[in-house]
Amino acid sequence: MSTTTGREVWSSRTVFLAAAIGSAIGLGNIWRFPYIAYENGGGSFLVPYVIALVTGGVSMLFFDYAIGHRFRGAPPLAFRRISRRAEMFGWVQTLVTFFIAVYYMAILAWSAFYAYYSLTLAWGDDPEAFFVKEFLQVDGSRVFSAGYLPSLTIGLALIWLALLYVMSHGVERGVGKVSKVAVPLLIVLFLAITVRALFLPGAAAGLDTLFTPDWSALLKPSVWMAGYGQIFYSLAVGFGIMLTQASYLKRRTDVTTTAWTVAFANSSFEVLAGIGVFSVLGYMATTSGQEVGDVVSSGIGLAFIAFPKIISLMPGGPLFGALFFGSLFLAGFTSMFSIIEVPISAAMDKFGWARRKAVMVVGGLAGAISVALLPTTTGLATLDIMDKFINVFGIVMIALVTLLVVGWGMKMFPVLSRHLDAISTIRTRGWWVAAVGVLTPFVLAVTLVGDTRELLTNPYGGYTTGQLLVFGWGLALLIWVVGFVMSRLPWAKKTELQAPVEYDFDVDRPADQPHPVAVDVRGESSEELTEGGRA
Repeated sequence: MSTTTGREVWSSRTVFLAAAIGSAIGLGNIWRFPYIAYENGGGSFLVPYVIALVTGGVSMLFFDYAIGHRFRGAPPLAFRRISRRAEMFGWVQTLVTFFIAVYYMAILAWSAFYAYYSLTLAWGDDPEAFFVKEFLQVDGSRVFSAGYLPSLTIGLALIWLALLYVMSHGVERGVGKVSKVAVPLLIVLFLAITVRALFLPGAAAGLDTLFTPDWSALLKPSVWMAGYGQIFYSLAVGFGIMLTQASYLKRRTDVTTTAWTVAFANSSFEVLAGIGVFSVLGYMATTSGQEVGDVVSSGIGLAFIAFPKIISLMPGGPLFGALFFGSLFLAGFTSMFSIIEVPISAAMDKFGWARRKAVMVVGGLAGAISVALLPTTTGLATLDIMDKFINVFGIVMIALVTLLVVGWGMKMFPVLSRHLDAISTIRTRGWWVAAVGVLTPFVLAVTLVGDTRELLTNPYGGYTTGQLLVFGWGLALLIWVVGFVMSRLPWAKKTELQAPVEYDFDVDRPADQPHPVAVDVRGESSEELTEGGRA
């Protein structure tokens, strides 16, 4: 099968946008952004956040989209078409998404159960004890307890089956069709939640807490780092997801305009989430006689402990709870399409498998590991450790290495800039290379050094040495070692390792007269390619 003609494509830009926005809007938008904004200056945080969106988020989206669209493959094939030496980086990105899929699905299962529990307020008077002791029956002392929770195990397995069923139908008939329904539904659900929250007593106090600016915070480097961190986290850039999605775009697509649309849709939803969440926290503070700052939390604590407390107190709580946890589930489920698509697409490229075989093997393996590790009494610790170490030594590290080695070392920035300018309305000349090639690597390097020092100095989360060695340091090492091994395996004979020439254009030519770029059949970037794209 020719990879230039046989690869699936999105039927329209609208379908792609639905899938891309669904990918970007995930759990982090709902439970991470409001807390990060509150902790870093409230309303004034929007200044570094917007600057990070433009200089970091959008520029990285351009980078991912350009590679995916130009080289037409999942990360391993796309990077292999740039250079044989770059293939390993594609596999590291692929393995990062594989393991994110493993633990991310567990949170979806929790959300599904809590949507049901909301109807009867099953957590009673102590949501924290219910979540930790009854629902997850947490055992924090062992590396792996093998103490399975039957209902959660079955629920997680069923959600995996539903996901793989959608994925088996392809990017258009599966992911595209579901995203066109699920993403608008998610937005409508959260709009309903936000409108309801705005009319709660104390909502104004919550919004004042969130948006009252602390301008002195802008003098702190940590606040600016938090802005970039939130953008990278929520947009899912730099580790293969957006790259893979762009590989399914049609030949003539306005890529840069699409990137801006996805970025601002994601950030708009984050602000909406902040309004809804802090309105509810304001209500909780008012009814309990506390300050809003005393009831603020982030992540799992916000979703599964703080919000159940609020749901128990508010009028119409059961319905509100079902909507909230239903939104969490939808946000996670639509994100999972693009997460698991990366390793599925990589297997199709590398081994020449049909989609359904790749879904069964790759998706089935991820699902088996997920069901084996997460619905246990040690599952919460496993999830928390995996998430932390993959974020640091997977996402941040591979994004930094890719920009430095592929962008600068292999001189891809001018090639990608030329490609984007040839097919898009918004040009990249000037600002883009400075943002993605200088500013973004600096931010990533500072983040990586700081997080690594912290992890080496203090045991993360107070977990045992065994837990951190297996699910933290061991997993991080495994990703890089397996990435190297995979890059040494032979490609399927029917996979074309030469970059498709029809995907680069001369900026000065009419849109219907493409000017091809020559790429060596071995996959090495040619002299002509490096020098500006003329064969």
